[in-house]
Amino acid sequence: MLYRACARAEAERLGLVGWALNLADGRVEVLAVGSASEVAELAMWLEHGPPGAHVDGIESELADANNYEALQGFRCK
Repeated sequence: MLYRACARAEAERLGLVGWALNLADGRVEVLAVGSASEVAELAMWLEHGPPGAHVDGIESELADANNYEALQGFRCK
């Protein structure tokens, strides 16, 4: 299973909304909206990813969740 699909499955398990997007340089961008504890749990998962994934590291930043109120579900872009 691809990293994005596994990230989506983990986010859905945690009840988060947002997306996972492959970037042209091989990185994956993830936007996750939900409670702080669930977002933190997803961030910990993203540090390792699914079995067989190679993760060099993650960067995170806080965003105003009000900007993403219209999001429904978690999808791969």
